[in-house]
Amino acid sequence: MKSPERKSTEQRIAEFLDGTVYAVAGASNDRGKYGNMVLRCYVQAGRRAHPVHPSLEEVEGIAAYRTLADLPEPVHGLSIITPPPVTERLVEQAAAAGIRRLWMQPGAESQAALDRAAELGLETIARGPCLLVVLGFRG
Repeated sequence: MKSPERKSTEQRIAEFLDGTVYAVAGASNDRGKYGNMVLRCYVQAGRRAHPVHPSLEEVEGIAAYRTLADLPEPVHGLSIITPPPVTERLVEQAAAAGIRRLWMQPGAESQAALDRAAELGLETIARGPCLLVVLGFRG
């Protein structure tokens, strides 16, 4: 049996960005934190983004959700800006919520998270560019 063609990082990024609705795990009200900047970056790029944080009701005036299961609509992709142990739990939650595309921002990834995402068949971007650079965030 022939193995499927492996996608380049550029292909995975293009597919990840080919949507309009996203979730940001690790969103924060601290404008100096990357979770906040990634959320604002999506908004600057004209995309809807749902902040996900276990204890916040809103981020940047946008309703926040405690878990991925609480999201009000399907999302095209999930940006993860959390410590690696949290990222590992989020991989499981994303699969359970039907989220097929993950972008683990630099520092959020771990080998365990990457391995589990691959086992679950999730398209993952990690150990590469930051969404802020790719979309040209203007802080």
